[in-house]
Amino acid sequence: MTSTLKKKAFKIAFIIASLASLAFVPWILVKAWILPLPNSIEEQLEETIDHGFDGMIVYIDQAGKAPEFYTAGWHNRKNKIPAKPDALFKIASISKLYNAVAITKLVVDKRLDLDKTLAEYFPELKTRIENSNKITLRTMVQHRSGIPNYTSFGNFWENPPETRKEILELILDLPANFEPGKDYEYSNTNYLLISMLIEKVVGYSHHQYIKEEILKPLKLKHTFSSIKEIDTNELMSAYYVGYEQDIKGNDYGSMVATAQDVGLFLRALNEGSLFDKKGQEIYSSIYVFDHGGLMPGYQSLAEYHKDINTVIVQFMNTTNFEGYEWNLSEISINRIAKILRKRKNDKAL
Repeated sequence: MTSTLKKKAFKIAFIIASLASLAFVPWILVKAWILPLPNSIEEQLEETIDHGFDGMIVYIDQAGKAPEFYTAGWHNRKNKIPAKPDALFKIASISKLYNAVAITKLVVDKRLDLDKTLAEYFPELKTRIENSNKITLRTMVQHRSGIPNYTSFGNFWENPPETRKEILELILDLPANFEPGKDYEYSNTNYLLISMLIEKVVGYSHHQYIKEEILKPLKLKHTFSSIKEIDTNELMSAYYVGYEQDIKGNDYGSMVATAQDVGLFLRALNEGSLFDKKGQEIYSSIYVFDHGGLMPGYQSLAEYHKDINTVIVQFMNTTNFEGYEWNLSEISINRIAKILRKRKNDKAL
């Protein structure tokens, strides 16, 4: 084959490969990202719903202003009940913020030590969790322990264990994912152990401790430890792509709250009113100040935007672990923040 023919063949192969690669581009994300920014939050919610979500709730707290509530889509799809701004919602891993605050308070009170090891706190697990004599409370809070994530084993979401002991059994005797403190990997097992540790120290439910030390002082009356404590009619329905049924009754142990309660908590956390100066320094050294939550049927984001002194809480009741729903939720909340910044800048002119 001549040099010219080789070049032509290469160009043709390149074009074919390029066209083929377009089939793998997540066009729904590209579209969500490049669409012109709407003028209002309401328009943004409707745009997001059009990407395939059943329902949304958004709570916005801008410092010095009355809170704003927005909804779109369905609270209950089958019964055609519109989304409600005060609906209860499973907040999933947002609850880790509450647990991290609880740990901080116990450290301030000298009832816990961040540098004490897992083996010291739970001698019975010394031979069951690798590196237990090196894993500190600090590395567990920060997801730097190397302990495997229990939701990755045993078809957890399809067949969740009924007790914490059964959940813990999923990862006992497994090799560590890495040496403690040498890497980062998000692991729900860290916070399962943290909740057990809180209970071991205080002598009662960690949920009760959170209620007494966080919820009551902040007057958060619409935050609960699980769906067992609520009227489930007030709980937003939950949908997983490809399944028709409402799966809100599936109990994975999540805390439940309204968007406003989460927003009030996040405001207090970021303003520093949950701790004294020492407590704020400790918390700042071990964990984050906003969070997301994801479980079948529920995905949530709770963010504080310092530049505009604004808390945004976004709830969506449609999930798909194999799709782009999580990415779409992140794009949505980012666009909401952009709208708020634009609104603020326009008023400053």
